[in-house]
Amino acid sequence: MARTGAQAVIEVLLEEGVELIFGYPGGAVLPLYHALADSPIKHILVRHEQSAVHAASGYARASGKVGVCFATSGPGATNLVTGIATAYMDSIPVVIITGQVPTSMVGTDAFQEVDVTGITMPITKHNYLVKNVSDLPRVVKEAFYIARTGRPGPVLIDLPRDVALSPCEAPIPSKIEIRGYKPTYRGHPGQIRALADLLLKAERPIIFVGGGVIASGAEELLLKLAETLQAPVATTLPGLGAFPEDHPLSLGMVGLHGKPYANHAVMECDVLFGIGVRFDDRVTGALDKFAPQAKIAHVDIDPAEIGKNVRVDLPLVGDARTVLADLLPLLKPVKREAWLKRIKELQEEFPLTYGRGGGDVRPQWVIQRLGEMTRGRAIITTDVGQHQMWAALYYGFTRPRSFISSCGLGTMGYGFPAAIGAKLARPEEMVWVITGDGSFQMGMAELGTAMEHNLPIKILLFNNQSLAMVRQLQHFYYEGKYTAVHFHGNPDFVRLVEAYGAVGLRVTRQEEVIPALQEAMQNGRLTLIEFLISEEEMVYPMVPAGAALNEMILPED
Repeated sequence: MARTGAQAVIEVLLEEGVELIFGYPGGAVLPLYHALADSPIKHILVRHEQSAVHAASGYARASGKVGVCFATSGPGATNLVTGIATAYMDSIPVVIITGQVPTSMVGTDAFQEVDVTGITMPITKHNYLVKNVSDLPRVVKEAFYIARTGRPGPVLIDLPRDVALSPCEAPIPSKIEIRGYKPTYRGHPGQIRALADLLLKAERPIIFVGGGVIASGAEELLLKLAETLQAPVATTLPGLGAFPEDHPLSLGMVGLHGKPYANHAVMECDVLFGIGVRFDDRVTGALDKFAPQAKIAHVDIDPAEIGKNVRVDLPLVGDARTVLADLLPLLKPVKREAWLKRIKELQEEFPLTYGRGGGDVRPQWVIQRLGEMTRGRAIITTDVGQHQMWAALYYGFTRPRSFISSCGLGTMGYGFPAAIGAKLARPEEMVWVITGDGSFQMGMAELGTAMEHNLPIKILLFNNQSLAMVRQLQHFYYEGKYTAVHFHGNPDFVRLVEAYGAVGLRVTRQEEVIPALQEAMQNGRLTLIEFLISEEEMVYPMVPAGAALNEMILPED
């Protein structure tokens, strides 16, 4: 008897090395769950479908593998949309399989029917509605190939229930060839030679790296490049961890809330070498004022990104690791005492400082202590808001795949489910969630998921009873009229986690910070530490709208 379409799907997943799936069942996707029951693949039942994509994303980012999630049709599929968009914006390889009503009912407004391929077309790298069971093994195989090759991204397969139940005799293809889809990995030799010449002749170069360096596994080559050229390295938010921040050549993060000296350095450099970056608006400030003295070289595997946002003097399409491997033999060691001296002057003139805060517990200081106590080597996931920027500025990331956050879309509720995926991907690692009271409430139902699977994740929650990043924007741009940003019905977070059987701690004074962090690190249990902080805290520096990177608002201003 031929296997069913659903069984064929599971066969392909096993061949692709899938070990676990995040999901939430429903009627239309039950054929897949029936087939999954007889496989060795572990299923993680989340408490909300959106968390399934976030957890698969965290798993992919921590492991370097493709994350997988299932959901049913209709509301199950639509609940995935924010998570899919989050993965798409950050180029995360995820394969999503949704159940669908039978093919005879597609387009009839049947119960729990929705055009999920139409809805997700703009936010997936590719998607499929499978109507012929014979296509199913090829489609699933293609989905993994597309998700992980070239510029990674999410791929969705919509699977009607009758197709999943139909006999499937089609074999699993041994090789995938997709007409019109041929990512360019090797850079043009002439452009690489020109790049080498540009870098060797530069007097004030900066290497500017993004998430593409981590996606391609180019971190060791990047380190060699920086040391050979004696060129400082700046990163985007998703690029954190690509270059160790304890290295003398590290500048840290650049941009809207970038480190002050890093922003000034970009404005003074004469060559800016971007690798795997998008040059998005959070990084550049005013485009007409960005890096005014620099020739810009840009390496990216996605040709659509080159020249999209900033002028590029030397474009180079290719994979970061492949291009750097071809570039390094053309270089020779360079000494740049004057430029490195200038960088040191900028670091002294424009240091990263907190400014005045309104409470006894300073969140920046807390994250610095966490960085010291974990030696910058824990896996950190964050939600979105002030805490995300404090983590980026003050933790001190020293290795790749250790910073996991929604960078492009800015999705609140991402951090905790992503931490679940990261912890399952790398169970031997310590995983910390840095979050706020607003963001955590968008994903806190996943406490049940974490407890069910005995995941000793650590949650560092800053509670200022407000949407403080929105409040900060209202402070600077809307005359300080704080509208709809204060929470007057927050739960007791300590008692909440205790209700799930986890450990809850509360910190109200600075002297309690280190003992609480030590307790969480040593107890081997899921632990939430609530830090009560002032709503007056701000993220500095801050580049105002329409300003250049070196026109920052600093604490003393």
